[in-house]
Amino acid sequence: MRNAASAPNEDRHGRPSRLAFLSALLSLTAAFVAVGSTIPLFNVYRAEDGFTNAGISMTVVAYSAATISTLLVLGRLSNHVGRRPAALASLGLLLLGCLVLLNVHHIDVLIGGRLLMGLGAGLASSSLTAYVVDTAPAKPTWLASVASSQTVMLGLAVGAIASGALVQFGPWPRDLVYLISAGLLLVSTVLIAISPDTVAPVPGAWRSLRPTVRVPARVRPLLAVTAAVLLSTWATGAFYQAFVPALVENQLRTRSPLVLGLVFAAYMAPSALGAPLSGRFAPAGAQRIGMAGFCAGWTGIIAAIATGALPLFIAATIVAGAGQGIAISGTTRGLLHTGSQADRAPVFAVVYLLSYTGATVPGLISGQLSHSLSLPKIALGYGASALVATLFTVMTARNPQTATGRHEAPAQRTVPSS
Repeated sequence: MRNAASAPNEDRHGRPSRLAFLSALLSLTAAFVAVGSTIPLFNVYRAEDGFTNAGISMTVVAYSAATISTLLVLGRLSNHVGRRPAALASLGLLLLGCLVLLNVHHIDVLIGGRLLMGLGAGLASSSLTAYVVDTAPAKPTWLASVASSQTVMLGLAVGAIASGALVQFGPWPRDLVYLISAGLLLVSTVLIAISPDTVAPVPGAWRSLRPTVRVPARVRPLLAVTAAVLLSTWATGAFYQAFVPALVENQLRTRSPLVLGLVFAAYMAPSALGAPLSGRFAPAGAQRIGMAGFCAGWTGIIAAIATGALPLFIAATIVAGAGQGIAISGTTRGLLHTGSQADRAPVFAVVYLLSYTGATVPGLISGQLSHSLSLPKIALGYGASALVATLFTVMTARNPQTATGRHEAPAQRTVPSS
């Protein structure tokens, strides 16, 4: 039984649908610009307020744990109340997180602000991504999967670069980036408020709050490889948030916040740029090729840390990021294959549940190990997990048509037009 009903979302010329697509896309970007803006400030907090690597790691864990909790409880809510109310709530939580982070001088305040951002990001991950897919144009065929899976990466990259530049060259280095992020979130709120919804309210909102993980039967054969791809790639993203600030300063010998932002963006931005390439391959092929590139990038990252070579570190990061984009986009296309509108929010909830689990569990373990292990050894552990995930993906990846017993050409649209 469907738990979401389509609402009229475009006129005969398609104008409102385009408005909703652009509003959802810009809002999802703004949400993760705000999330990414904190990263170049970690070294500032470390230097001026005495925060430790373990403390910074706990902020990443708090953010990810809040996101996971929100996905478990609210992941299906937009199917019942509509995409727009859920999206507005997510933007409000992120805005509140920005305001809290305007006054960071104690680790608990940083953890609290990031926790609020995690709650907002979790709700955005299910509602705004589903809103993007609902309203995406039919052509190009890869747009829905790329926009829904890679806008997060693009927003994180833009937020990190902009924050690094503002911290290094702008006034009020601890505050300006949060004020700008808050402004972007306010603009996004207005855009969502004037956009048409794609889901009419239906009963069952309270029942949907019971923590459940539900995916369509057609998706279940794909979940093992999905987990391998998402757990390993998002663990790397958490590694870049928690440990690369100290790594860049100690091992690669630079304290520039802009360089730190560029290093983080070098992992996130190529993900968004590499994602359209996955459309040239069937989902399983994209997963294999992407994870092979991801693993090759990790090999270069470990070599760069051992030699202290910043150019090699950035180059290897770009390779890993591009491979991540190809693999994640291929994974998303497979999961969205022949799916209905009601499937989208639960599917994205599971996608981001796996993603943030990959960010949380290794981050929690490595944060504790940072008391006794050096950063290069921690990086080696992350590289080993990337190798295991790559080998598993190469051996077991399968296309959705194989998993469901149907055949479809790789170029066929993966989601129905809204």
